[in-house]
Amino acid sequence: MKYISVEMPLIGYGVYQVTPAECVRCVKDALEVGYRSIDTAQAYANEAEVGQAIAESGVARGDIFLTTKIWISKAGEKTAAASIDESLRKLRTDYVDLLLIHQPFGDYYGTWRAMEAAYRAGKVRAIGVSNFYPDRYIDLDHFAEVKPMVNQVEAHPFDQQRAAQEIMRKRGCAVMAWAPLAEGRNGLFTNPVLEAIGAQYGKTPAQVALRWLIERDIVVIPKSVRRERMAENLAILDFELSAADHEAIRTLDLGHSLWFDHHDPAVVEQFMGWVNIV
Repeated sequence: MKYISVEMPLIGYGVYQVTPAECVRCVKDALEVGYRSIDTAQAYANEAEVGQAIAESGVARGDIFLTTKIWISKAGEKTAAASIDESLRKLRTDYVDLLLIHQPFGDYYGTWRAMEAAYRAGKVRAIGVSNFYPDRYIDLDHFAEVKPMVNQVEAHPFDQQRAAQEIMRKRGCAVMAWAPLAEGRNGLFTNPVLEAIGAQYGKTPAQVALRWLIERDIVVIPKSVRRERMAENLAILDFELSAADHEAIRTLDLGHSLWFDHHDPAVVEQFMGWVNIV
């Protein structure tokens, strides 16, 4: 089928763990600072607040790239289809720019069929997946009529996803990084390698980490509830890392998640316990 062309900003604002009580203010701040991409999800329990913030922001809907995700409890063709309409209602929009399957569990094949239908109906401008390791991604990609356009995965200096990104690249799938700053884990904000690189450009370790990701063509969606930090995370377009910088950051790769392994049966059991959070 013929795909529509959709441009996705390389830098967005993520609202994971932003409470409903502060979400409206945070999204408005992000839009005022200059973000034009907002990432939410059914499981974040703040879609309605994101929709309210966008409606009250004064920024035209067409200027905002809006992403949401379908949770495990909404898996399956009919259930997912109904959940898409519910997300649109909460977000106060008749379309989202990007819709993702949040986790590779449940009847995600049925979910994908609902997403393909939503894509054809104009309710969604692009569709993709999240947390799909290469094996499950390739399986879905092989059988899908509309191919996954984005895979949102954990990616930061300590889990660099190089092999996975190459697989996505060969199949025309963009990579989006959740936790691009590793939520500060493993001492990212004071990492000596990132600090030394940042000192060359008058930038923080966080700015270096974000710049490094976008130079690898990985979309970033950092989250902060502080307006000044939002602005800092956005101010990464006025410098460029050297090849030596990239090589230095490459040495930080641990080659595994700082959170969980989706192939671990105990982790899968844990996710099954979260099925009904939405």
